Amino acid sequence: MVPDDGSGTGDRGGVSVEATGDGAVLLDELRAAIGRYVVLPSEEALTAVTLWVAASHIQPALQHAPRLAVVGPTKGCGKSRVLDVLHETVHQPMMTVNTSPAVVFRVIGKNPPTLLVDEADTIFGPKAGDKEDLRGLLNAGHQRNRPAWRISGPEHKPTAFPTFAMAALAGIGDLPDTITDRAVVLRMQKRKPGERITPFRSRYSVPELHAVRDRLAAWLTPLRGTAAGLVPKMPVEDRAADTWEPLVIVADLAGGHWPTSARAACLAMTQHEAVQDEQTTLKTRLLRDIRRIFEQEGNKEALRSQDLLASLLADAESPWPDYGTKGLTAFHLSALLKDFGIRPANYRFEQGRQAKAYARNQFLDAWARYCPDPAQPVPAVGHEFAPVRPAQGKPPAPPSGSLPVGPPGGTAGPKPAR
Repeated sequence: MVPDDGSGTGDRGGVSVEATGDGAVLLDELRAAIGRYVVLPSEEALTAVTLWVAASHIQPALQHAPRLAVVGPTKGCGKSRVLDVLHETVHQPMMTVNTSPAVVFRVIGKNPPTLLVDEADTIFGPKAGDKEDLRGLLNAGHQRNRPAWRISGPEHKPTAFPTFAMAALAGIGDLPDTITDRAVVLRMQKRKPGERITPFRSRYSVPELHAVRDRLAAWLTPLRGTAAGLVPKMPVEDRAADTWEPLVIVADLAGGHWPTSARAACLAMTQHEAVQDEQTTLKTRLLRDIRRIFEQEGNKEALRSQDLLASLLADAESPWPDYGTKGLTAFHLSALLKDFGIRPANYRFEQGRQAKAYARNQFLDAWARYCPDPAQPVPAVGHEFAPVRPAQGKPPAPPSGSLPVGPPGGTAGPKPAR
């Protein structure tokens, strides 16, 4: 059973409140309460979070448990504050920052909690080997009847553990496609100087949010049977429809402006993610094209920015001549590569000529991660070039972060990126 002592799971099964009788008004109230404490990326995002919270109260009636991916480029974007507000409004919240996967497996049942996972990037990152069970649970739990089998008990019998549960995951950077494809994605940004929010203080914020939560549960819990029979008309298809259907069901139950608002938010946010996917695909194409150009140039240690750009634009079959309004520029190239940690720097070429250039060893890690060549293993980062000993009487190479400048006509190349 889920504890009911407020020790982290927040079971509220014993609460007795009267239903509001007006679902649309109640959702408006919840939306206003959430908007007081966090600045979300758009009005559609605020609508989506409101409906996601409400959908958590009808989880037993759902066939899909949509994820809520709360991501941002840096710290301080309000991701954890979103989880704070969710913790006080969703059905049976369970924080899983440091929770053992075994505990989560045993807590999920017919009436599952709502998982709230902070620092989700540590679960899916390269050093997350010890979180494999939790990672698998989060991937499988989007759809009902996808149990995880484990050997359990003193008799070591195979046991099926349910995985179906709604989950909100907050982290820095993008989460894996296996999560974002099944999620309503909030791309948080830092607040502008003029954007004001109400400080979140447990003394008065929690009672206010609990009052809304209790009325929400009293309204929706008796409607679980009705919700299970609804097949709403969706503006999207396939997995996006699976993810958004619970939110649209709640909107249809509420009535008023919510059915229209929910579908508008669904279209706007799924289209925004489609653009994000297209940008990701475009960046992968850029990495592949640059690798091809380096190979055509004999895998030189560095290529001038202008030469690399000219080679990209020379391919009429590529998207680069039509990129932006006037084709790909040096600024565009730098912006597209920035997320991979690749930047141009000063480099001295033959006859002492200095120019902005891209070092080949900066691309090795990105090539290995995003567009590996199965036919030709990529050398390990840091071992592409033999160490270059500074010429006697010359100052040592500058610290990493810029391409070192060698003696005129010399062969000093870029130091391996760290």
